[in-house]
Amino acid sequence: QVQLVESGGGLVQAGGSLRLSCAASGRTFSVYTMGWFRQAPGKEREFVAAITRSGGNTYYADSVKGRFTISRDNAKDTVYLQMNSLKPEDTAVYSCAVRKGLSYSRYPGEYDYWGQGTQVTVSS
Repeated sequence: QVQLVESGGGLVQAGGSLRLSCAASGRTFSVYTMGWFRQAPGKEREFVAAITRSGGNTYYADSVKGRFTISRDNAKDTVYLQMNSLKPEDTAVYSCAVRKGLSYSRYPGEYDYWGQGTQVTVSS
């Protein structure tokens, strides 16, 4: 079992920045691919970003590419999502997730453990 706890969400004006953190506990964090997803009201959960075990490979949704950066610190069992140039359409609940598979995935169903999520609200 892996437990995940997100933090860092909040209310920010358009153009602002937030940094989300996801702290993991339980099994060895460094062996997992980590992902960030978001879900806006009335919409399906969507992929935001993912990072492989070593942190050597990162992947992003087209909608956030160039504005968001995913990173991880395996010594702290933590993954981060730096979000810059935020837009009102980025408003959602952001959740981190663990994938036990070796490769990354954009599909929520292929992740094994999830955090509770943290709310991000971007005002115009």
